[in-house]
Amino acid sequence: MMDDGSAERRGNFIGDDQVAPPPPSLSAGETTDIHNSDATHDQKLRTTENRQGSIAMGECNGDRYVSVGEVDSPRVDNFKKVSLLPLVFLIFYEVSGGPFGVEDSVQAAGPLLALLGFLVFPLIWSVPEALITAEMGTMFPEAGGYVVWVSSALGPYWGFQQGWMKWLSGVIDNALYPVLFLDYLKSGIPALGGGLPRIIAVLVLTLVLTYMNYRGLAIVGWAAVLLGVFSLTPFVVMGLVAIPKLQPSRWLVVNLHSVDWNLYLNTLFWNLNYWDSISTLAGEVENPKKTLPKALFCALILVVVGYLFPLLTGTGAVPLNRELWTDGYFSDIAKIIGGVWLRWWIQGAAAMSNMGMFVAEMSSDSFQLLGMAERGMLPEFFAKRSRYGTPVIGILFSASGVLFLSWLSFQEIVAAENFLYCFGMILEFLSFIRLRVKYPAASRPYKIPVGTVGAILLCIPPTILICTVLAFSTLKVVVVSGGAIMIGLVMQPCLMHAEKKKWIKFSTSTDLPDLHGANQGSVNSLVD
Repeated sequence: MMDDGSAERRGNFIGDDQVAPPPPSLSAGETTDIHNSDATHDQKLRTTENRQGSIAMGECNGDRYVSVGEVDSPRVDNFKKVSLLPLVFLIFYEVSGGPFGVEDSVQAAGPLLALLGFLVFPLIWSVPEALITAEMGTMFPEAGGYVVWVSSALGPYWGFQQGWMKWLSGVIDNALYPVLFLDYLKSGIPALGGGLPRIIAVLVLTLVLTYMNYRGLAIVGWAAVLLGVFSLTPFVVMGLVAIPKLQPSRWLVVNLHSVDWNLYLNTLFWNLNYWDSISTLAGEVENPKKTLPKALFCALILVVVGYLFPLLTGTGAVPLNRELWTDGYFSDIAKIIGGVWLRWWIQGAAAMSNMGMFVAEMSSDSFQLLGMAERGMLPEFFAKRSRYGTPVIGILFSASGVLFLSWLSFQEIVAAENFLYCFGMILEFLSFIRLRVKYPAASRPYKIPVGTVGAILLCIPPTILICTVLAFSTLKVVVVSGGAIMIGLVMQPCLMHAEKKKWIKFSTSTDLPDLHGANQGSVNSLVD
């Protein structure tokens, strides 16, 4: 159910089940001023008894968190929720999808640094991001995901900026998958290397996968399981066939004077980020406070092993020629190791993997737009669901963005996507720390087993990494991505002006937990 009062926008943090909306007579600007005041919540949340202890990754508190953790919209109760196994593979495809795309790390830095990168980088980046996603995603299990995190901590303006940057980053990321798909097939079907056949292939692929997203998230989840098994199996076979040919000394090859640090860092970063994307689907998950942390833990192991095993096989069984290590090279390695049959299997697996990554990313992007509309950040029509429960307008917008960007090269897409993603992650880290500092007693169905100081320390290594990635960005990427950020800074005030003038209809769902309730009582009532 949608509320027609455009001014009744929810603002900054967890309220209780007694919502006191602003008076109808207030203007949109006055309402925003009220919603930007944190005094009420500070009093309320600081007096809340913290009834949760720290818990390990994959485990959850037994307390029942009503306000955020288990409030489901009546409109989506009839749609099938996502269970643990499909969720693991949806995360797998949000982040990885298999080793397709890691080849550039060997070209950029050689075997040793590539292998070390996929061992060390997850500890610096993936683990902190997955932990923060587990805590914040179970705290706010709804379609808005990280947009709601930032809105609750920094206010709706920065929540919108987070939504804009992460959506645009996700769409740019999704434009990679038709490119990778065709790069793997062009060695067997040269006509797909360019021209009209490639354009038609991109268009058909995008339309087919977009329709799969339209049909429902449960279908996408189980399709991800099947695609994941099919995509990883040939690399297991290739590794077993390659055992007699392995030469461990090849893994130790390194030349620090010939490292392309920009390509190396961007390749690692792109292949190991987007753990937070699953948060925009948390509202569609069965019992998210337990399922989401477990799924993140399992997916983390699957992703790291899915990268290291093929890299060990490819670099150890084939003589090194760094220039050949680029998109699609694993199919050539498969031919060298096992023959044409294995090459075709790898190419088929690559095609299936890119399909899985595409549908997982589009699901996240489109549900994010739906969540923003339900919070009154976007026009009401973005909240429209199909009869399958999927966000129709969000899917159409995301698909259009993919088609628009698919003409760019692989390296250009990765660099632009990483730049925008970095800024979004900075806002997430700030929000995570701010909520820990200002509202330590707020109910958290899953909580990282560290205190406030530990939470700050957890964010330092990935923040340093973000700054390093940004420092290596080219001028072209900085200009294009900076321009995109400026558009978002201007877009939000323009949308608010259009709302105030009633040019566009905005509304806030009354089925969602209130993030800015005016009631000054304790939130103890939210925890049984």
